[in-house]
Amino acid sequence: MLTEHAYTVLNDEEKRRRLKEIAAVFLRLGALAFGGPAAHIAMMDEEVVQKKKWLGREHFIDLIGATNLIPGPNSTELAIHIGFIRGGTAGLFIAGAAFIIPAMLIVLTFAVLYTRFDGIPEVSGVLYGIKPVIIAIVLHAIYRLAKAIIRGWLPATLTVSVIALAFLGAENILLLAVAGLVSMVAKNYGKTKNALFAAAALPIALGEADELANAAKPAGIALHSVFLAFMKIGSVLYGSGYFLLAFLETEFVKGFAVISNQQLLDAVAIGQFTPGPVFTTATFIGYLISGFPGALAATAGIFLPSFLLVLLLNPLIPKLRKSTWVAGALDGINAASLGLMSVVTVKLGIDSLRDPLAAGLFTVAFVLMSKFKFNSAWAILAGGVVGFVYHYVMM
Repeated sequence: MLTEHAYTVLNDEEKRRRLKEIAAVFLRLGALAFGGPAAHIAMMDEEVVQKKKWLGREHFIDLIGATNLIPGPNSTELAIHIGFIRGGTAGLFIAGAAFIIPAMLIVLTFAVLYTRFDGIPEVSGVLYGIKPVIIAIVLHAIYRLAKAIIRGWLPATLTVSVIALAFLGAENILLLAVAGLVSMVAKNYGKTKNALFAAAALPIALGEADELANAAKPAGIALHSVFLAFMKIGSVLYGSGYFLLAFLETEFVKGFAVISNQQLLDAVAIGQFTPGPVFTTATFIGYLISGFPGALAATAGIFLPSFLLVLLLNPLIPKLRKSTWVAGALDGINAASLGLMSVVTVKLGIDSLRDPLAAGLFTVAFVLMSKFKFNSAWAILAGGVVGFVYHYVMM
């Protein structure tokens, strides 16, 4: 595997050339990479493996696996890994920033327009049509993820338990941590009684910790709290960007109560149909909370852990991937994430699918994506058009 050492032995001119090339490639991808993490990864494969041959296919696949071992947005972390291998520490930060900044600026533009024109019927109509489609996209993602995650009684039990405890108000991070611990113990020792004992103690431990967490929450939210809240999310969030929903709802709808469920859905909608990382949803929410400073604080907070984790853990990845302990913990975390995602989807669905047209848009979008593999970007665009026309006719 290539390391930063391979980069440091190059002459200064070659180093500068590589860094410029890294910036150009990932700026272009950040501005044009529509379609979510899977599409981002496919575009990176075409660009850095097939065209530029910065690394081999096996190495590229190894990096994809590595992104699943650490929290944060997978496609962004893949860009950061590639930048690190191609350009050392400087390349790491350049690749990540270049991939994030175009998407952040686009989402920020939408956030400004949203706060100024949300009351205009045409804009409201577009968002009205997009929201049911977003629910369908998330539900479809849950279905696909469930088939990959729930393989056996243990992940199924953990998923159902997390759903029940989340509805009762347990903290997301605690649910993830305990689910990972239970799975790790069960899969490495094969002693079912240990897993069942831990599961039996789960409600008590979570209940006590939940009371302490709620008691410690401040009233309102300051700028540094925006940064810290998003950094916490970026530090613990595994898997798909869709899992982000559960954490945003817990922190900013229920916890600080600074946005509504409808605003959360709008933020996710913007994150879906804009290019680049889905995690730039944080930019939108940060702007709603505290304007431009809030947008920057939220974006920096949610992405900073990815840069640091890749920098610190890149040399250890080959060993971590072979560890049965890490693999067991990740299985539990993934099961818990699936449960949390399901809970939030139900809540958002109750808020959004309140009339026949919204329910119809949801149903059509879900069927098209499930049965005919319809592209989610086109589904979002179609939903926005239907919503616009509906409001234009009704007004």
